[in-house]
Amino acid sequence: MISKKELLALYHFELDELLKTASKYIKNEVEFCSLVNARNGKCSQNCKYCAQSSYYKTRIDSYPLIDIDKVKQAALEAKHHQASRFAIVTSGKTPDESDFDKIIQMIQEVNKINGLKSCASIGILNEEQAKRLYECGLTRFHHNINTCRSYYPQICTTHSFDDRLNTCRLVKKYGMELCCGVILGMGESIEQRVEMALELAEIEPDSIPINILMPIAQTPFENYHDKIDEENVLRTLAIFKIANPKSILRFCGGRMRLSDENQRKALQSCVEGIMTGNYLTTAGKLPDEDIKTVMELGRTIKV
Repeated sequence: MISKKELLALYHFELDELLKTASKYIKNEVEFCSLVNARNGKCSQNCKYCAQSSYYKTRIDSYPLIDIDKVKQAALEAKHHQASRFAIVTSGKTPDESDFDKIIQMIQEVNKINGLKSCASIGILNEEQAKRLYECGLTRFHHNINTCRSYYPQICTTHSFDDRLNTCRLVKKYGMELCCGVILGMGESIEQRVEMALELAEIEPDSIPINILMPIAQTPFENYHDKIDEENVLRTLAIFKIANPKSILRFCGGRMRLSDENQRKALQSCVEGIMTGNYLTTAGKLPDEDIKTVMELGRTIKV
């Protein structure tokens, strides 16, 4: 594994040289995925970036678990826009036991759609929940570390970094693919971004979603617009790819903070996946725009 010292040195390379180094590890295919926000708001956790936390008076619409038909409709729309993976996402620290059977049914309905693989992001799991998700045919589970271990207490105090790691281990124990990434721009240092890259390398996720903080009014990070600039996002993406050459780096929430030019640079050098459409509480790009960009760059969409 590459060392922290080596990654820090690479981070400060001339930008074009750094991106060129990262580009040695990317494939030509770009994997599209999409999600449905199946339960929103009223989360018991105090993550400082999150609009859905009950600790903060953000102006979002909270709602309970949606109907299975709405999930099926969203999944079919995702497939129409060339997504090969579709995620069911719910707010909350852990899956609500009263909802778990219904979530299982949602996953099974997604699995019936030819050419679409099921994903889920439903919080911290226990052993029995992980086992049931595997048995119902879930392909991939998403659970971010969000930031590095050393900075985690500055982000959340109602659960720990190890709580997140334990869920990642359970996902891999039961043979599901793991999607595990971060949020950039929450006040972390350059050194801590390198620590994130190395901690992910130890976890070995199949997919690494990269989110860039979209500061939400009434959260503790509402004024964090200047904690990372576009160049440092590109540098971090390159470092993540170099440290995790076998994982798919994926554009997720907040990529609209990058110019079109820099989004294209990332796709040419280190990003191999895109979450298309809107995110949980923020807007994204129209899927047709992503399709057009990938085609213009001479890359193919993974099916």
